[in-house]
Amino acid sequence: MRVIQVLGNLAYGDAIGYHAVAMKAILQKAGYSTEIYAQVIDDRYPRDTAKHLFCLRTPKENDLMIYHLSDGSPLNLKLKTWRCRKILMYHNITPPSFFEPYDVQMANETRRGLDQVKQLSNVVEKCITFSEFSMRDLIAMGYSANQIWVMPSCLIPFKDYTAPPDMETLKRYGDGWINILFVGRLAPNKKQEDVIRAFTYYKKYINYRSRLILVGAVSVTDYADALHEYLDVLGTQDVIFPGHISFAQLIAIYRSANIFLCMSEHEGFCVPLVEAMFFDLPIIAYRAAAISGTLDGCGVLLDDKDPRLIGEWIKRLTDDKTMRERIISGQRKRLESFQPQKVENDFLEYFKQIV
Repeated sequence: MRVIQVLGNLAYGDAIGYHAVAMKAILQKAGYSTEIYAQVIDDRYPRDTAKHLFCLRTPKENDLMIYHLSDGSPLNLKLKTWRCRKILMYHNITPPSFFEPYDVQMANETRRGLDQVKQLSNVVEKCITFSEFSMRDLIAMGYSANQIWVMPSCLIPFKDYTAPPDMETLKRYGDGWINILFVGRLAPNKKQEDVIRAFTYYKKYINYRSRLILVGAVSVTDYADALHEYLDVLGTQDVIFPGHISFAQLIAIYRSANIFLCMSEHEGFCVPLVEAMFFDLPIIAYRAAAISGTLDGCGVLLDDKDPRLIGEWIKRLTDDKTMRERIISGQRKRLESFQPQKVENDFLEYFKQIV
């Protein structure tokens, strides 16, 4: 029996890519014959990390395929043609309504992706998700509850976060100002405009010596342009868009930050929340999608995006050391659930049952 992982794009620095690579290592360690196949492989991965999909020889009936699905693609329906056992690893697909005002093509792609997920309900033996939110999505699309396992977390490279930070970045943002951070692609579902609005209130009425750092590559160009236009209208200064940065720079920014502010309205899990927990960065987040499940009672979870409310919470978590420590303590406790060894053990236990 071979264990075959298949995905469209093995991207470097991407949570899905890291998860697939980490799973390969876990399965190899457990004695399984396994390989990753992808249509696109980032050149920054070592050559033996994965093989191009055209190298995949026809799977046998007793082979087990783990198919990673996160968007619309013709590859999704090819899953029907492979005559082997299949597990769908569903990373969730953003609803097309978020993209429609900015990118019709991407809206159509996500709409097609959701339709493809529905078509696979009778094709796959089991499904793995990373949140109860994603599980509910699958059930709404025709999957049965006993077909789905909610994995405690995707595999997160905690050891990598202990690497040295980029010193130039650390120096640039370590100037005594309050640094408010959000990490995520510049995409409409991430709602960076709501982060900007809250920051504008905080900077104008509470603390001028503050900056907002929005880390993330541009996913939707028109949306990114709209964010810059919005800043011009508000007249807000000190909002930084570093783009897609190196891992050392990301570590430096996390270490320099005072608050992690997430106003996203669609997440299948949201790895940056866990990263913020790792760096003892107090989290303020809007209750939406999988976010409440990922936090599971830690951080500050809001049902309202009122900039005044958010601004006062930022002030409290930067000024009140007792409150700040209480929030960080809760986040540290939650972080224990995401430790790689625990997640690895839970995955192998489930995997052995399937095999």
